[in-house]
Amino acid sequence: ASRNDAPWKRQVGDGLGGPGAPAPKGIRDIVNAVELIAPYRPITIKKDVAPTVVALLEEESIYLPGVLVETAPLRDYLTGETTAQVLGYSGPIPQAAVEEYEAKGYAPNDQVGLNGLELQYEEMLHGTKGLEVIEVDVSGRKVRTVSDPIPAQTGHNLKLTLDLDLQQAVVDALASGISDTSQRAGVAIVMDPRNGQVLAMVSLPTYDNNLFAGGISVRDYVALSRDKRRPLVNHAIAGLYPPGSTYKIIPAAGALQDGVVTPDTIFIDEGTLWLPNKYFPDDPELAQPFYCWFREGHGRVSFMRGIAESCDVYFYQIAGGYEPTGYEGLGLERLADYSELFGLGNPSGIDLPGEVDGLVPTPKWKRLNYAETWVTGDTYNMGIGQGFVLATPLHVLNATAAVANGGLLYRPYLVQEILDAEGNVVETRQPEVIRDLLDTIAPENLAQVQLGLEAVVAWGTGKELYVPGIPVAGKTGTAEFCDSYPSCLDRDGRVRTSHAWFTAYAPSRDPEIAVVVFVYGGGEGSEVALPIAGEILRYYFGLETQEETGESALTSPELLPAGADFFPRLLGTDRWGGGGASVTGYILGDNDAPIGGVTINVLAEDEPVAQIVSGPTGQFDFNAIDPARARQWQITLADYPNAAPLILDAETGYRYIVEFQARSQE
Repeated sequence: ASRNDAPWKRQVGDGLGGPGAPAPKGIRDIVNAVELIAPYRPITIKKDVAPTVVALLEEESIYLPGVLVETAPLRDYLTGETTAQVLGYSGPIPQAAVEEYEAKGYAPNDQVGLNGLELQYEEMLHGTKGLEVIEVDVSGRKVRTVSDPIPAQTGHNLKLTLDLDLQQAVVDALASGISDTSQRAGVAIVMDPRNGQVLAMVSLPTYDNNLFAGGISVRDYVALSRDKRRPLVNHAIAGLYPPGSTYKIIPAAGALQDGVVTPDTIFIDEGTLWLPNKYFPDDPELAQPFYCWFREGHGRVSFMRGIAESCDVYFYQIAGGYEPTGYEGLGLERLADYSELFGLGNPSGIDLPGEVDGLVPTPKWKRLNYAETWVTGDTYNMGIGQGFVLATPLHVLNATAAVANGGLLYRPYLVQEILDAEGNVVETRQPEVIRDLLDTIAPENLAQVQLGLEAVVAWGTGKELYVPGIPVAGKTGTAEFCDSYPSCLDRDGRVRTSHAWFTAYAPSRDPEIAVVVFVYGGGEGSEVALPIAGEILRYYFGLETQEETGESALTSPELLPAGADFFPRLLGTDRWGGGGASVTGYILGDNDAPIGGVTINVLAEDEPVAQIVSGPTGQFDFNAIDPARARQWQITLADYPNAAPLILDAETGYRYIVEFQARSQE
């Protein structure tokens, strides 16, 4: 056989059989096989005929009596890969569903929606067949028409919420952003947080749904089905991943609501939280370390700074508590309740088939699946969006949109109107509220979370987002995962592969757009997912790109004017292992933003001893306080003469933890 006759060039079901199947019959064989049964019944010789062949047949029709060219409706997806994951495709009724469709009045050879909106709205799109009752003779020849024919009725049309230009821009931004990643796979979704309308939904890699419209070739189908990245799956609604730090929105709101923390609650993050062994609490060698992503530690962390800089140690404690200090966090039960309140663990109900539930784990679930009991470390991991908790990108975006709009969790939707063939509106979809978070969470507590998300972009982990002139609130996320054990582990046995997340809404005080970007195995969310979201937001607001303006996206908290006032206070003390005493301090703006580069004077009873400078996290340390030299020590800010000094009555063996926080200038 020639290369053009090779099996992989044929269509599925077009003369292909298993081993030992008879060779395909020619035209004469087909005609002879039915000639004695129904000689006047049309016989299909070839489908999907090339236009050049059709033209030749029509030209020679006078010499080909009985040979007719008939047209049949066929989907032509004008946007192809750009919208394939949303629109889906149609095809022959699957063998397993023939009886189900026949019960609805379908013929066995009908075309039906098999995926996406094609499947979701099949009965509205399908229409009604025409009918003509005729009398035939024994050989199948038409004798007469028995009754007047009933004309066919065209199915309805769908008007979508998608913005096609925005959809293409999202495809371009995501494709560019994932091009240098190992898997080259990701998701980006854009939603209107005011009503739940999905403005763009992209899952890459994708496929061309036109391949299915006329019957996909074996070669194309095998290539798509064997791709480990599963391009036929819409990962926006059917991909389950650990949400990483984007999840911290949930324990933040829950902890405030239940009084676990207040906006002024402060923890000290030294980079590692040591959890004592339950059975040997006094043996430090058996304590389990839980690391912050910033191994040097964030130092003094308030609620606002915990969100802004995504401090893991802060969220370990508000989620799971810390037994050595007697501090009780939310605990698993309340953490799970708040997760479900924000929509995790259940499908959102979007009008697309194939959406998955996600996972909000429980002790029973772990016992059944791992034959292990739930431990505090599991709650710690869940508190930072790791461990067993799983969500789809749509879950994360919907939770973000609920924070953006002030507490309404909408059911996302894609179909705005259903129209008949003449363009008349048959049905208009209205926004549907799943629940109002303010029935559970006080408005002032949700407002604190909103302020934290604004701080993320203003000076926190999302400070490199470049959307000039538009205030944005958001949350970065980096979620460790291991799908190829043990190659995903580094030399120390730690997971080295991460998913990149970024979720945001804008403008932050009057949001009209919410976006989530997920990059499979992309690494740091702030480095990979955030720039993609920035490009999408700039397109939406009609802004120039960063490259076009030549401006830097980097921002950092700047020194305040010399006349600024600061409020000093002693946060607490702990034991100091060295000789003498020490001080650890933090310089903060009135919004808790750390201020680096501030010069600090250390004096012993008014005598200058040292001059130090605060680091990028606003932290400074001085480990040479000698109580034998002077009992009273002063800490002053050389750059801010209006700031009151902090006076310490130093004692040997103690470390003093202090802060200078700028007073509001309003």
